[in-house]
Amino acid sequence: MSLLQIDRLTAGYGETVILEDVSLALAAGDTVALLGRNGVGKTTLLRTLLGLTTVHGGTITFAGDDALPWPSHQRARRGFGLVPQEREIFPSLTVHENLAVAVRPVPNGRWSIDAVYALFPRLAERRRNMGHQLSGGEQQMLAIGRALVGHPKLLLLDEPFEGLAPIIVDQLVLAFERLRDSEGMGIVLVEQHAELALELTRRAVVLDRGRIAWSGSSDELRAQPALLHRLIGLDAAA
Repeated sequence: MSLLQIDRLTAGYGETVILEDVSLALAAGDTVALLGRNGVGKTTLLRTLLGLTTVHGGTITFAGDDALPWPSHQRARRGFGLVPQEREIFPSLTVHENLAVAVRPVPNGRWSIDAVYALFPRLAERRRNMGHQLSGGEQQMLAIGRALVGHPKLLLLDEPFEGLAPIIVDQLVLAFERLRDSEGMGIVLVEQHAELALELTRRAVVLDRGRIAWSGSSDELRAQPALLHRLIGLDAAA
């Protein structure tokens, strides 16, 4: 059974349609890079999975259940987790408090606050610092950690490497590789750095004007830089 099954999804904001006839399946433990030019609907797809857009047609099935009737808070409880592009941490709370307010108790849950500190030792060092005192990279680590303590079955990451120094990107890549190898958690990675996204994932989906223009293995797309350039209009390393 797929963890996530999207069938012929059409959605947008009010009467404005952004996504048209999108279908995608994601198994537990699978990783998918969601690629495309700016404005093609990548973030809208994540927001639709979270119940934050208007669905005009199609279905979303999560762990075998119809997810469309669920409000956003119920989707979070059921296992949807988001790392937003804007990070959206609480600037007036400490690192530890930011994590504590997001903890969702789950029997035998893997992601305690201590587990997040083990994944990101820099957060452990800065646990008493306020959110506004963190660097951009530290804020991104905190945003990921905050999503993890909610014990997601499906982790949605929106441009997690954007605007970060290469040394911070390297640290986040190491953390992502550990997450990718976690048993059972599906990951959807939206990322403009196409080559990096393809290195980190097993499958790739390219959106163009709200529709799926290409779908297949990440290795297959990496091996065809001319195709990647045609699909997203960027060099693979961009």
